[in-house]
Amino acid sequence: MSFINLMAREITFKVVYYGPGLCGKTTNLRFIHGQANESARGRMVELATEEDRTLFFDFFPLELGEVRGFKTRLQLYTVPGQIQYEAVRRLVLKGIDGCVFVADSQFARADANEVSLESLAENLEEYGRKLNELPYVVQYNKRDLPGIMDIEELRAALNPTGVPEFEACATTGQGVQETLQAVARLIFVHHREQSIRSQRSNSAEPVTQKT
Repeated sequence: MSFINLMAREITFKVVYYGPGLCGKTTNLRFIHGQANESARGRMVELATEEDRTLFFDFFPLELGEVRGFKTRLQLYTVPGQIQYEAVRRLVLKGIDGCVFVADSQFARADANEVSLESLAENLEEYGRKLNELPYVVQYNKRDLPGIMDIEELRAALNPTGVPEFEACATTGQGVQETLQAVARLIFVHHREQSIRSQRSNSAEPVTQKT
């Protein structure tokens, strides 16, 4: 969940890039980090496994502005795609504010995409969260490669509820920033709606007079 630093007037949101192994999660974050202003980004931390990587960094997306006078900081995380790292993936999802599901567009990875999406939903349930209630977008990566699925096929398998979706080639940056901006906007709207509901709930509470 979001973290508010009253002294610094900052609000931090956690975004996790989730998907099967080697689908392009790391490439997304590397591109974003490389494009971010040096003064507005933190150091990228990378934890390598045998076949995949987990990495994270935080930054201030200046183009997204402020939330109720607070500067917004995004913490971006990836998770290892291989199933043997399920415990790590579940741990990274703790406190999540928004998610990008990165799908590999190649036919050969169709099953891996679906297994990873099921894993995401199951791991969120461990924290009492539901994917359809989370600010969430889908990215169809590797659109530059041969042997890829049609968008309609990918959508039917991975996005039946119609959340925002983007075609991408993370190696060149195509669709990367658009994906991030979309999930950030959803997070901000979700946070604002939660704040409004909380204020209404507090104002509706009866006042008990002491005698």
